[in-house]
Order: sequence, then structure tokens, then C-alpha cells
Amino acid sequence: MQKLEELLEWGGTKRDIAFLVISGSALLLSIFGVSLLPFDMAWIAIILCGIPIILEAVIGLVTAFDIKTDVLVSIALVASVIIGEDFAAGEVAFIMQLGALLEDLTVAKARAGIEKLVHLTPRTARRISAAAAGNQAAGTEEIIPAEQVQVGDLLCVLPGEAVPVDGVIVSGETSVNQAVMTGESLPVDKKPGDTVSSGTVNQFGAFEMRAEKVGEDSSIQRMIRLVQSADAGKAKIVGIADRWATWIVIIALTAAALTWLISGEIIRAVTILVVFCPCALVLATPTAIMAAIGNATKHGFLVREGDALERLSSVKRITFDKTGTLTYGTPQVTAVESIRPDISARELYAYAAGSELNSEHPLGKAVVRCYRTETGDAPLTPDKFYMLPGRGVRAAIRGKTVLAGNPELLRENHIQLPDEVAYKTETHLKEGCTVIYLTVDGLCAGFIALADTLRQDASDAVDELKASGVTPVLLTGDHENAALHIARQLHIDEVHANCLPEDKLSWIDASQKDRLPVCMIGDGINDAPALKKALVGIAMGKVGSDIAVDAADIALVNDDIRELPHLLKLSRRMMNTIRLNLTFSMALNFAAIILAITGILNPVVGALVHNAGSVVVIVNSAFLLGWKKQN
Repeated sequence: MQKLEELLEWGGTKRDIAFLVISGSALLLSIFGVSLLPFDMAWIAIILCGIPIILEAVIGLVTAFDIKTDVLVSIALVASVIIGEDFAAGEVAFIMQLGALLEDLTVAKARAGIEKLVHLTPRTARRISAAAAGNQAAGTEEIIPAEQVQVGDLLCVLPGEAVPVDGVIVSGETSVNQAVMTGESLPVDKKPGDTVSSGTVNQFGAFEMRAEKVGEDSSIQRMIRLVQSADAGKAKIVGIADRWATWIVIIALTAAALTWLISGEIIRAVTILVVFCPCALVLATPTAIMAAIGNATKHGFLVREGDALERLSSVKRITFDKTGTLTYGTPQVTAVESIRPDISARELYAYAAGSELNSEHPLGKAVVRCYRTETGDAPLTPDKFYMLPGRGVRAAIRGKTVLAGNPELLRENHIQLPDEVAYKTETHLKEGCTVIYLTVDGLCAGFIALADTLRQDASDAVDELKASGVTPVLLTGDHENAALHIARQLHIDEVHANCLPEDKLSWIDASQKDRLPVCMIGDGINDAPALKKALVGIAMGKVGSDIAVDAADIALVNDDIRELPHLLKLSRRMMNTIRLNLTFSMALNFAAIILAITGILNPVVGALVHNAGSVVVIVNSAFLLGWKKQN
């Protein structure tokens, strides 16, 4: 039996296409009575397209007593050949093989998302001896495989390196990009006593840490297990024809047997089997799906799972990650305010950009980038520059001493934060902004606020989705203030902030158990488990991580979220087309079976009738290619 399965898998899609081309040509020659061989050319279609169907039916029945549509097709093929109706047998085999090919083309191939997550796991760690802790130069350092790290080991993490295991910083200050775990748009400053997670990236400044969770207990390994479990728990939609296959086989065999017994004409019984072959029924779903996928492609969507649009039509909730999905995912300067009458806001901005020019901190780089973009000027070049990890920077610019950093930097330099500044920054902090305080020559001069910015048309897209009857939900690892600020702008009522990957997974699981199917839209590695678990996962293809795209069913290639309402409405339109196709197919089959019972149809004419039905189904599905939503 295993050899039979290997034979069926040989060649895959290319083989099927070649067999269909050859079989179709042979059937055309058979219609016109042309024979290049000593037997009817229809036999080529029977052999190339029919035998694989018969083998599939035998394997299904023998190994699992699984009755699918190929059982009835096999019976009709054999019966047609027995009574000499070779063309009918070849035509049925050709149509069924065409339907199978279309279904195969709508099913995504095996993906490498979990494999990429595994590759994301840090491979090595820098272990230092206890005697050298806090004094690297005096001790030894060895590079070991990350899986050999033990709880309690002291490790050194250099700038740009991934944290190998979960642990606590014991010395050094830095900023860590935690997007892999939380999706936060801004890096997080870390100091001794703070925890760090495996897979997150050290931005600058070496630090020493003590390992606390290693191996399978580490955060990145937990993420891998979440993705695997979510994928295993997602049920696949079974084809309509195969769901009804048992009843179709029973009805067809019963009708054929009774007709043969009553009329005594075996040709009527065979005709019933031929006309009842669910060719149009098999084509009803895959043709509509392929046409809808073609439409979606024109609107910037890459549909990676064949039944994704079918599932999307039934969702009740659409959950959004914030950073990189509803926002651009890069910090932007949103406000520059000076409280000194002798320093204008533009001058303060120039001092800030100059002081951050040589900074390795992501926020400092953002200030410089925004200054260049907004003013068109080059930042002032500092005469002196000092990096103060965990606090900010100090620079000498045009004879003035400039400090740029957090309130702790001001306290260490005995600079009082004026009430006016505290009051003005309170609003920005509540909106989830990060504030950089600025002093010039020992006096507070003002501040700069940075925040992630909302995508254009995000509000219109969310409003249109709400009008379509789905509930938008914000599910983010970012801080509550930032999440609530974005939610208010987009009129999203349900917000869940500070979510780790397992929190998103649990919320989606609970929602779907309450019969509220979820579509998850995200872009980050931390979204991968949720994208897998949701009934439909949509990843931002342009800014999204490869792992998020691999975990999703659909990728939005150009990140234009204005197209999301079109995709939702397209999926519903596709389902209406499928229902219409199915209704027509079944009605045609029952009408044909009545004509076959009365002897009006013979096997060849019957085959042509249900072939015409297949053409009608394909044409109806093709209208989806040019469908546009009505505003």
C-alpha cells in the first residue's frame, strides 16, 4: 500500500498538468473519431486520469474505510468500461482529475515557519568564570553552545548579540530590543536587577547576566512550543463533496441497482452512475476559491492556504497587533517644546540632534533621523560626546553643555525638573510617548516626545470592518497607555495591552471556544503563535518578520490595510458563489438522474450533460476575478 501512495505522489502538480493536457487532446480526437492507436483514444484519459482515482479510492477504503467521491467515480469508470462506453469513462476521469488539480493548487505547501523560529534561537553563549564577574579582563571567558548553559551561570552579552537564555542583569546597563517577545516598537532600557529574555537583542553596551531559565524553559523555546501547539489545534475544512460523499455513493448505487432491476437495462444503471459523478460538485469550491485568490492578489494579498478565504468569511472578531500593523513600527518625533525664552524650539531640536549624533541608542538615532527629515539640515557636530547607558547622553555643542536623557540623568546632575515641564509631558506620557528631557548649561530647556505613528487610513479601515459586522480588538504587547491612545484614535472599544505571546494565544483560544471565530492580524515574531491559533492569520508582508508571514494563512504584501475590508467582503462573496455552484450542481445531478432512469440519457450524453454543468460552474466562479466591493 505504501508503494501505491508513493506512485500517486510521483511528479506532483507538474505530472497532473501533463496528464490532463495529454488526456484532453486524446478525448478531442476520440470525439471526432480520430484514432492514432489500435484502440479508442479515450483510453489514454482512462489510464492517465482514471487509474490514479481508482488507486486513491482503493487506498482510502482499505486503509481507513474512508468513502470519498473517488469511490463513486471509480465505480462509474469501471462500469462504463465494462459496457464499452470508453468515451464516457475517459471524460469523467478527465473532469475529476481537473477538479483534483484545482484543489491541490489552492492548498499551501509545507511551510518552514517553525524551522525559522528554531534558527532564531541563540546558538552560543559567552560564559565567564565567577572570579571574573564584573571584571572581564581579569578572568576567563569561553564560548559554549547555548544548550549547555546551566541555571546560575554568569554570561556576558555584547552589543548586537541575542540574549542566549532568560536571566537577570548583574552588571552593566543597556537597551534591549524586545520585539521578538512583546512586539514593543521602542527598545527598553535595562539595568542591574532587570530581567532579560532569550532571543531578545542587546542594542548597545555589554552586560553580565545570571542565567535563570535555560533549555526548554527559556522564552524562545516556549514560543516554539506555542506555535507548534497552535498549528496542531487548527482544524482544516473538509471539502463539501467529500463531506457528502457517503450519501452520494449510497443514493447513486441504490438508484442504479433499482433501475437495473426494474428496467432490466444495465446501460440505464451505468448512465445513472455516470451522471451522478459529482464533477460539478467537486469543481464548485476550488474554482471559486482560485478566482477569489486571483482577485485578492490584485489587491495586494498573497493567500497561502487554500481554505483561508472560506474560513475568513465566518470570522466574528478581527484582532490587531499594534506595532507595525496599525502603526508604522518606528519611533517618530511628535513634539519639541522649549521652556527657555532664549532658546527656540527649533534651536532645542538642533541641540538634541547634535547631542544624539554619535549615540548608539535607537531613540537617539530616531531623533537624528527625524531632525534630518523634518528640517533638511545636518545635525550639529558635538565637540565632546559621552554615552551614559541607562540615562542618556552628554555633549558639548558650540560651547554649551547639553544633556539629553531621562529624569534620573537630571537628578544625578542636580538639575530640577520644572513643574511646567512635568505638566506638559504628562499628556504625552499618557499617550504612550517616550520623553527625552533636555538641559543646556545646567538648566532644563524643554523636552522631545517620541511615539509610534498611526498608519494612514487605519481609522477608515477599522470603521469599515466594524460596519461589516465584525468586532475589532487591539491585542498588543505594548504598554497600556500607548495601546489606549491608539484604540481611541481608531474607535476600538476592546483593548488588551502588555500581552505576551501566550496571552494572545489564550485570548484567541477562549474567544473561539465561545464560538466567536477570530482573524488575527500581526507582523512580529511574537505574533506567530496567535497567527497560527486564529481561524485566519494575516501577516503584514512588507514589514512583517519571515516567521510571522510563514505562520499566517494570508500575507498583505504591501501593508496597505485599506484593503482589509475588501478581503473580508470578497470572502463572503466567494462563499455565496460556492453555495450557488453547489445548489446548481446538485439540481443538475438530480435532473440528469431522472432522465437517465427514464432512458432519455445514455452514458455519453449523460457525460456531456454533467460536463456542461462543470463549465457553468467554472464560468460562474470566474466572475469573482473582477469583483469589486460596493462602497
